[in-house]
Amino acid sequence: MNTTGTSSLRQILTTRNAIIVLLIAHVIALPLFPPESFVVDSQEWWLPVLLMILIIVADVELIARHSDKEWPWYLISFGNGFNILSRLMMVWSHATYAAEGSNAPNYLYIVLTIISIAISTFMLVYTEWPEVRVRLLKTVSKPSKA
Repeated sequence: MNTTGTSSLRQILTTRNAIIVLLIAHVIALPLFPPESFVVDSQEWWLPVLLMILIIVADVELIARHSDKEWPWYLISFGNGFNILSRLMMVWSHATYAAEGSNAPNYLYIVLTIISIAISTFMLVYTEWPEVRVRLLKTVSKPSKA
């Protein structure tokens, strides 16, 4: 079995720049809903927005403030895990819609749900890689106090 490709992909994904890009970009998985979900009287939109805010706070703490604390990683895991659970619960009630007296599949909702769950699952696994945490902490060396 050839693991060279997997190994080199892992090396690319664990560079500091790749980690930062993935931590920032994966936030799009949370509010990934069809446009009709974002109407004022809908209750679908507030949870993904709240989870997105939590993950942005964690990203700022890790990327901008170079925190070595554990809580930002837990916050990212919580946000992604809760996204997966809420999507699984909501997909059943939104998988079809009434059209011409019968139920029709809501393909857009189903596809967006699968994409969101896949991104969140990847991020749950990815943020647990030791290389990700170690390499994100490696910053420009600070001058030592003499």
